[in-house]
Amino acid sequence: MTTTDVREPETAAGATPPPGPSSLPRLGWRGGFRFVWTQLTSMRTALVLLFALAVAAIPGSLVPQRNISPVRVSDFIAEHPTLGPIYDKLGVFHVYTSPWFSAIYLLLFLSLVGCIVPRVGVYARAVRGRPPRTPQNLARLPAYSTAPTNPDDASAVLERAASALRRRHYRVEERADSVAAERGYLREAGNLVFHVSLLFVLLGVAIGSLYGFRGSSVVVVGQGFSNTVPQYDDFAAGGAFSDTDLNPFALVVKSFDVQFETGAVQRGAARLFRAEVEETDSPGATPQLETLEVNHPLNVNGTTVHLIGHGYAPRVTITDGDGKVSFSGPVVFLPQDGNFTSAGAIKAPDARPQRVAFEGFFLPTAVDNGSGIPTSGFPDAINPALFLNGYYGPPKVENGVPENVYSLNTAGMTEMKDDKGAPLRLVLGVGDLATLPDDLGTIKLDGWDRWVKLQIGDSPGSAISLGAIAFAVFGLCLSLFIRPRRVWVRTRRGDGGSVVVEVGGLDRADARAGLSEDVAELATELSGPSHAFGEDDADESLTDHPDRSERADR
Repeated sequence: MTTTDVREPETAAGATPPPGPSSLPRLGWRGGFRFVWTQLTSMRTALVLLFALAVAAIPGSLVPQRNISPVRVSDFIAEHPTLGPIYDKLGVFHVYTSPWFSAIYLLLFLSLVGCIVPRVGVYARAVRGRPPRTPQNLARLPAYSTAPTNPDDASAVLERAASALRRRHYRVEERADSVAAERGYLREAGNLVFHVSLLFVLLGVAIGSLYGFRGSSVVVVGQGFSNTVPQYDDFAAGGAFSDTDLNPFALVVKSFDVQFETGAVQRGAARLFRAEVEETDSPGATPQLETLEVNHPLNVNGTTVHLIGHGYAPRVTITDGDGKVSFSGPVVFLPQDGNFTSAGAIKAPDARPQRVAFEGFFLPTAVDNGSGIPTSGFPDAINPALFLNGYYGPPKVENGVPENVYSLNTAGMTEMKDDKGAPLRLVLGVGDLATLPDDLGTIKLDGWDRWVKLQIGDSPGSAISLGAIAFAVFGLCLSLFIRPRRVWVRTRRGDGGSVVVEVGGLDRADARAGLSEDVAELATELSGPSHAFGEDDADESLTDHPDRSERADR
């Protein structure tokens, strides 16, 4: 068995060996921070973060959000016992306030700041700078044209060129043998305005998320609403919001007018939703009558009140087994379809000797479709009827645990039976009184009222975001329609002592039609009225060279 002698290669005398991995300089925390900051503030990273923000916002529109509809979130978790808790832990039910969405949001903000600040400096230097020097070979520019001029008038050609370019809104610099001109500085200004506007859009959204609030409340016609947190059915506010920030106003819903289409075409379609409300701006102020309609909100000291829904509230009176009225008033039922088949629960926890409760449907226009299922044939109240199932049970001790007012928890209760031992089914028209079995009392449908759902909120950053969007559109228009362009003019001696004026042009952005024509027009203008071009001159002088590039600057 033989062995091979492996030796390191020898280096020349006095030569320094190449550095190994251990001899390379350490990056250090400053270098690492600089590297991370450079990557974060690159335009590519900003685009990736903007796309990531758009993708991250998709679950917020597909999955119910807890701050908008907590009931739907609870129903989703109940219907998806495996997926629901996972979504809850990941923050899918509150996407826009989740840590991962906030992280993308803040990184995008930092990335935009890092992109904009250096560009502002570059743009400021460009605005203060001079037009670039005249290239030695104008013929290599993308647009180039020549024209003969009067030899005796050669000294005045450059002056006429400078004057003509100023009329075309160029920034002009006259040199000894040429004129350099540039325009289109507002294009980059438009880009900066657009990106700065994006920052202000994000800032406005952040202010609204921190200091804004939104809630909703169902108010029966004839009743009122006071702008305090306990009056809301659901309420969500930003982290910097305080209850004392609520404006102390009050509303009373005086009336609610609704009209539906009764013709054959689009029967049942909504035609009018209008509420008359009595508004009190502050304690002790004089009430004012206002009109509230869909898409026509009411503004009360900066707080916006929207009309977003309506329905029916049957008025019932329940008398218990002792002959006392244990409940009387309207009960809100929630619509389930376009014809306002409404479901709800009626509870009389103070009834004695047994507490009673009911669940069922209120139909504004009850029809018999032969299926045995209560349905409404029209959204307006033409033939109102109340369909109920009854339950009873021993009095319940109040424990302070909130319950859903729109549904009935029948735990610990017994379903009422009729004389045949079947579940009790009650059908009540307006004015009907039904006697409950087992001396549990009576229930009467006194009539019905309408209710409206009000959404109350304040987004203090919305004005900033809307203004920023307008400026972003303006900046985008500047960047799209303004063409940065450079033009140079020079005179030179031709054959036989003639003088030729040279004009070259360069578009600094994506070329659009017109550069060659503008260059040729300027050359013709500078040639003077005594030099009209013939066909030969035009073929030789006014020539466009589409294959030329910025190499002419060399």
